[in-house]
Formats: sequence, structure tokens, C-alpha cells
Amino acid sequence: MSSKLPPSIFPARFQILSGSMLKVIACIAMLIDHTGAIVLSQYQPALTNLFYINGRGISAYRIVRDIGRCAFPIFCFLIVEGFLHTHDRRKYGRNLLLFALISEIPWNYMFANSWHYTDKQNVFFTLFLGYLAFCALEYFWETPWMQLASLLALLGISIILHADYGWRGFIFLVLMYLLRNEKVSQAIVGSCWLNYEWKACFAFISINMYNGKRGFIHGKAAKYFFYLFYPLHITILVIIRNLYFLS
Repeated sequence: MSSKLPPSIFPARFQILSGSMLKVIACIAMLIDHTGAIVLSQYQPALTNLFYINGRGISAYRIVRDIGRCAFPIFCFLIVEGFLHTHDRRKYGRNLLLFALISEIPWNYMFANSWHYTDKQNVFFTLFLGYLAFCALEYFWETPWMQLASLLALLGISIILHADYGWRGFIFLVLMYLLRNEKVSQAIVGSCWLNYEWKACFAFISINMYNGKRGFIHGKAAKYFFYLFYPLHITILVIIRNLYFLS
């Protein structure tokens, strides 16, 4: 475990998750979420209420969507970690933008079943804007007014772009970066910010179990698989939906 690892809400013996395991957890949560959004949303039995909590019906669809809320905060945490530890930040940012562009067509088919969909862009654009914010905060570290101007400009772009999770997602990324050395504060402030989507707050359990180690993911093939997983799994789920429900 890294000696520079920020204090966690958990004792050291519970900090057992490497960066690789966090990626796997986030990808599984995202797959569960998108399976609900793309496939189960078309399957009537999955929309039938299984039980009620305080008068609110809970269906299988609702359960998988709620589980999936944990994915985004974990990915945001990993983006911050990646930015801090990458050997080539320009390449890191280029990869985020490249896969934002690659993912756009599967994303459009996910919502509109067409290559053309302008209402909302995929989450890689949100992550890329977060990366640009990190760069600006670091580059203008001694010029606070330039930091603020850069953040406001990027916030404006996030609003215009309508990327997934919107301006709230962009601000959440900035908070994760600013509180990167304060895991407890990061969990508290992050959870308060995510109150509109409170199920996502459970992500901080796994984030605070992070041990600072890279884990089992090594080499370019494994690294790029996790970039490719996003557009690939959406494409497969869209094909399943179209074959079984929209054909």
C-alpha cells in the first residue's frame, strides 16, 4: 500500500481493492445499469412491481438501474487517479476524447436507435471535460482567477454539450479532484452533492476500500479493453434489444 494514500473512512485492513478491481466493479455496475436501460425497459415483466416501499413500487428494472448508479462516482475517482499517475497526460486526454467520439454512435442508437441523436452526449465527454478542468486547475495553480474562469468556461461547455450526468457530473469531477487528498471529506461532500441521486453515494464504500495499488491490469491491450468496454457493451445490448423487442 502506498504511504501517500489518503486516510480512509475504513481501517487499513479493509482497504483491499486495487485500481483494477475498482474498474471491474464500475464496469459491472455500468453493465447492469445499461442492461436495464436498453433491454429490461422493453421487457414488460421487468417493469412489474415486485414489492412496495412507502407506497412506491419497486420493479426489477428499478433495482438494476439503482445498482448502476454506483458506476459513475467510481469512474470519476479512477479518472482523477489516472490523471495523477499517468506518464503521459496528453495521451490520457487524447484517449478520453477519442473514445468519446467512438462511443457516440452506439450511444445514439441506445436512445434514438439511429446514428443521429443530439439531445445528449455520452459520458466520455463529461470525463474529458473533467480532465480539462484538472489540467486547468494545475496549470493555473498560482492564478486563482484563471482557475475560476477556466472552470466556468468548461461548466458552460458541459451545459451546452448536454453530456451524460450534465453539469452536475462535471462539478462532481471537480470536487473529486479538489478533495483527492481527503478521502473522508471527499465521501461526505461527494455524497451531499449526489443527494439528487442518493443511490450513487454507495460508491464511496468501494472507493474508500482502495489500497492505492494498480492491480492486475497491465499492458496496452488490457488498458484499452476498459476504454472499449463502454461502446462495445452498449452496441451488444442495442443489438439484443433490436433483435428481441424491436424487430
